Amino acid sequence: MAPTIHASAVLVGRSAMLIRGPSGSGKSRLALALLQAAQSGALPFARLVADDRALVEACNGRLLVRPAARLAGLIEVRGLGIRQVPCEPVAVVGLVADLDAADAARIPAAASRTCEIERITLPRLPVAAGQDALSLVLSYLQNADKPA
Repeated sequence: MAPTIHASAVLVGRSAMLIRGPSGSGKSRLALALLQAAQSGALPFARLVADDRALVEACNGRLLVRPAARLAGLIEVRGLGIRQVPCEPVAVVGLVADLDAADAARIPAAASRTCEIERITLPRLPVAAGQDALSLVLSYLQNADKPA
């Protein structure tokens, strides 16, 4: 059985962003902001995969993410409660965003730009506490294919 982790995930384009962080760090807020960014045209496509609990599994050198069965299609909107939204049943993780990351820096070290989950190495975006996660993520996504 795939391990369940405390994370949210949003399919953004062809791959999912896994959003990790301590309770109250804004995982659901960032997931919702990504969905809204797609609705406004700032992103070509975004759909919820999981909120709060995500199942992760290594498969053929890729990390798959699925929603916890009881939470599929549900997202917490702070101040409004739990809301139902369209969701994807499974996605390949292409990026990990770590909210309230202790190693977040103005110019991140190379070692902080990757992480390993289930023996799969993935690109990682460390986000400092209090930093505008959405603008950082959008900038990363818009420039991901350009050399640093």
